[in-house]
Amino acid sequence: MRTVPVFREDSPGLDGWQPAFLDDALALAGADGRGGVCVWLTGLPCSGKTTTALALAAGIVGQGRQVTLLDGDIVRAQFARGLGFSRAERDANVHFVGRVAAEMAWRGGIVICALVSPYAAARDRVRGLVEPAGFVEVFVDTPLEVAEARDVKGMYARARRGEIAGFTGVNDPYEAPLRPEITLDTVGRTPAENAARIARYIQEKGWLRDGAAGAVLPENFVLAAGKGNT
Repeated sequence: MRTVPVFREDSPGLDGWQPAFLDDALALAGADGRGGVCVWLTGLPCSGKTTTALALAAGIVGQGRQVTLLDGDIVRAQFARGLGFSRAERDANVHFVGRVAAEMAWRGGIVICALVSPYAAARDRVRGLVEPAGFVEVFVDTPLEVAEARDVKGMYARARRGEIAGFTGVNDPYEAPLRPEITLDTVGRTPAENAARIARYIQEKGWLRDGAAGAVLPENFVLAAGKGNT
């Protein structure tokens, strides 16, 4: 059995990038010889992107496919520590994740990206990087008041008090997708139900089929749940 490629806790920052790690992930990405796809989850902070992404990844692994999960907060912390939250810096983080996702999808891998990615133009540029491999934009359409109520770290409250500048949904805009492939309701649906909906979609498109060799989802598949302002 092969394990799923992960971003490890001991991975270096962007300035100390080790190509060998990415090479290993890319080698596994297309190991089963099937078509690649990038599933890009976007939505407000605390909307449920990472929770849904984890449920989707577990389901895909259960069908025997290799899968990589790129969480925006974790990628930022591990590979782009110097980036702030200006529009240009947010776009740079989105572009960085998009480049990695494109490489994996072009090699036949399934990659799930969970980022706030608040600006439509940046998401459109990622779509252009990934296509003609598969690209599925998933809008995690959680109302602002619900996302704020889920915020156990109190980041929305801090932003409203003026302690955090440029926080998406409070003092920086979120540009909702106009034509996403999938829009998710996280109030009336559970993460498992939403993950199943995405899985059905990519299965119908031919990117996910039964019968591949088994894979193992390691405990450190994602280093931590993303709850920030990526």
